[in-house]
Amino acid sequence: MGLPLRKSKVEPPPSCPLTKSMALLRGAWAPNVIWALSGEPRRFGELRHDIPQISARVLSARVRELEIRGLVSRHLLDTSPPSAEYALTELGREIMPAIKALVAVGHKLPEFSVKSRRTPAGGSKRAAK
Repeated sequence: MGLPLRKSKVEPPPSCPLTKSMALLRGAWAPNVIWALSGEPRRFGELRHDIPQISARVLSARVRELEIRGLVSRHLLDTSPPSAEYALTELGREIMPAIKALVAVGHKLPEFSVKSRRTPAGGSKRAAK
């Protein structure tokens, strides 16, 4: 039997502003969605076209999460069939300089490729030895 856990008498430190800011961008593809919306409002299909590597399911989840976090707004269009248009909020526009800075660093990085752990035949490297 271990010793009992004592309560701390010290108040926890305030949350880190960097952690709070990075939490806005968490989730695969979130920065890409924000980037795609930086020019003008876009409909779901247009976002799919702008980011062809993303699945509809993940895009839908990301747009919903960004809306909940206050980075993206959703405007219902009076069309048949019903459609929605997504745009960056003021907070979403505020985070764009940080994303642009990351893009600028990415342009300076040397090209590299991530090699697959699989062999061309589809077997693992261990099985190929």
